[in-house]
Amino acid sequence: MAQLIVSSTCQGPILSCAEGLSLWGGVDPATGRIIDAHHPQYGSSLAGRIVMMPTSRGSCTGSGVLLGLTFAGAAPKALIFREPEDILTLGALVASRLFGHDIAVLRLSADEYDALAKQENAAISATRLRAGPLDLALDPVVPSALHLNETDRELLSGAHGEAVRLAMEIITTMATVQGAASLTDVTRVHIDGCIYAGPAFLVFARRMADLGARVRVPTTMNAISVDHANWHAQGVGEEFGLPASQLADAYVEMGAHPTFTCAPYLLEDNPLPGEDIAWAESNAVIYANSVLGARSIKHADFMDLCIALTGRAPRAGVYLDENRAPRRVIDVALPRDFDDAFWPMLGWLVGQAAPDRIPLIRGLERTTPSSDDLKALCAAFGTTSASPMLHIAGITPEADLPPTADADQLTIGAAEFARLWAGFNQGAAAVDLVALGSPHFSAAESAAFADLMEGRTVHPDVTTIITMGRGTLASIAENGVQARLQAAGVKILPDLCWCSISEPVFPPSARVLMTNSGKYAHYAPGLSNRAVRFGSLAQCAEAACSGQASSALPAWIARFLG
Repeated sequence: MAQLIVSSTCQGPILSCAEGLSLWGGVDPATGRIIDAHHPQYGSSLAGRIVMMPTSRGSCTGSGVLLGLTFAGAAPKALIFREPEDILTLGALVASRLFGHDIAVLRLSADEYDALAKQENAAISATRLRAGPLDLALDPVVPSALHLNETDRELLSGAHGEAVRLAMEIITTMATVQGAASLTDVTRVHIDGCIYAGPAFLVFARRMADLGARVRVPTTMNAISVDHANWHAQGVGEEFGLPASQLADAYVEMGAHPTFTCAPYLLEDNPLPGEDIAWAESNAVIYANSVLGARSIKHADFMDLCIALTGRAPRAGVYLDENRAPRRVIDVALPRDFDDAFWPMLGWLVGQAAPDRIPLIRGLERTTPSSDDLKALCAAFGTTSASPMLHIAGITPEADLPPTADADQLTIGAAEFARLWAGFNQGAAAVDLVALGSPHFSAAESAAFADLMEGRTVHPDVTTIITMGRGTLASIAENGVQARLQAAGVKILPDLCWCSISEPVFPPSARVLMTNSGKYAHYAPGLSNRAVRFGSLAQCAEAACSGQASSALPAWIARFLG
């Protein structure tokens, strides 16, 4: 029977998406139009439609964008999935429970999904889905089978306040959706919902803070949308800068630490292998699971705060041993003498090849990727895959887990890299912005770029900006790297990241940007409405100094093609 997760009575035209979609960076939050230039339904609108997609993908912020679409009157009437999905489901749940904005959420079997995708219109009630000849009974989600301990029941009763009661209500509903039999204790939380992508984010945070919400476990914060201390001086208008800073302040008021980084694994205290944590921010979740061996599903924005208020999360997904095994084996034909651009490109390609399952990457056993290489790979993987982790044979800690019995196999080779290079390099050769730090730059990356810029200066017609967390900035200030970068004309911005940066901090006059980030190369066309060039860190340094990006295929890809 088809599963009804969030109830709403509606009818309307169907938009069937061939691939999953990240609402953050993939959809205009004011209109609902798909702005992800790499998506098959680019240009279509979600507003007022019954939207079908296999599952969502990309940023955990999608839940907040969906809530914002309800405030803007541009939300879909319903979301229908074929695979498990948490991010948009959570956004619809919050919209309904806290604000009375209803979006139906359904999950269908593969056969039901395929049959519905052939129809043009559908109607949904509390008990049925009808579309042309299709008439499906809907089975509502009821969390009665979930085991709750005494503390859980106490939190759910309201004994610890309304904010905690709401948080537990959302957690138990999502636990049922995820098929969890019980909840698990988490040791730490990373909040992603502190990015200001519209008024809905602040409305939610203030509602919870005003209800007396306070975190129960150590909680860090993602990059925010402004340089908290300097946005006035940077020319950011009050209409954006004030609510963006107030959003950050609301989470600090609730007890979160103002770390303001999208790479919490760069902080000093990393989770240990096997440790149950609750991180939001897609790249952080993938890195934590894959590289550190910690355990977290991709918690959606707002779910992160709910877990921080209770210290409890649904024991489902990759919290469980049996769900961490690879379901697709990807053999990589390894090129000779590749540069650091290889890693984000590989991550993007692997995500595209495994959009809905954990992959095992083989063929890299003789390589020695740095933590920054793995950071770039995991971040790019998260733009094209909904999976919370990956394995790399011979490199990541759980890569010896045997593939599942139904695992299949495919190969990535030279042609795929050449195709992606062309897709990432649509902009003109003349570059006027070099954008580094998506995810946030590490101290090692900062030092490497300082070495590349040694004795050189940024071209007068080019702006070069690195974004990083406060902890990294303090480190490079102490060891002299900050001074070296600034002497070369490089600007350094703390607190915010490229996926949340806006004008005038993003140079309004820039028309073509260059980045070494596969994540930002994917999202930048939609987020910034600029053309993009992509390359290695050394190529970014060359573009910063000359204002020109090479149009030639990199030598390692050319040799790879043979």
